[in-house]
Amino acid sequence: MKPNITLAETKTPNGARMTLVEHDGDYCIRVNGQQLMHSSVSTSELQLGVLGCERLTVAKGAAPRVLIGGLGLGFTLKSVLQALDPKASVEVAELFPEIVAWNRTFLAGLNGHLLTDPRVTVLVKDVRALLQRAVHAPYDAIMLDIDNGTTAMVKNENYKLYSEGGMRLIAAAIKPGGRAAVWSACPDPFIERRLTKAGFAVQAVPAKLYENAKRFAYMIYVADKPAKLSDT
Repeated sequence: MKPNITLAETKTPNGARMTLVEHDGDYCIRVNGQQLMHSSVSTSELQLGVLGCERLTVAKGAAPRVLIGGLGLGFTLKSVLQALDPKASVEVAELFPEIVAWNRTFLAGLNGHLLTDPRVTVLVKDVRALLQRAVHAPYDAIMLDIDNGTTAMVKNENYKLYSEGGMRLIAAAIKPGGRAAVWSACPDPFIERRLTKAGFAVQAVPAKLYENAKRFAYMIYVADKPAKLSDT
């Protein structure tokens, strides 16, 4: 039986031990030994990118601008790049410089090579800082996979992204007619309700662990911003 090999580790803002582990060609990021993400169960991360870009439309001659919150193992970035044309620009917000470094080194053969795509800009920032800045230059689409949804494992303050104020911030950071897609580790009525209250038309889309799984383990909340928002 092949062993688990710890390739690298760091500490989270919560003081937890975050490790990158390899086993028989698969990679896993763990927090205090608990699996946060795994390369063999990436279907929902790929689906997040597909759904986020599914209805992407921009003005003639304009280049689509997309934001991904959370680099992880790079699977959402992979599906986003497959969906976008060469003129597009993709910003990836990742809180941990270590995860960016792991993608460029240990995970280069997985999806890390995608960071060299000329469409991609990786920013080592809290995604909320980019959302605040985007109020003046909004995105066409935003995909968020931050800290296991409302169950914070990495940083306690991440819950703010899923608060009513956080959802209003997401709405302000998207162009009229744009879309947000939010990954959750489980069905979460609070996310759905708060996105709706922020002015989105929301659809809850079940997502599987892996392609041939019999059950749907996760949920992706697809939130479409009206082309014109009425005054409230």
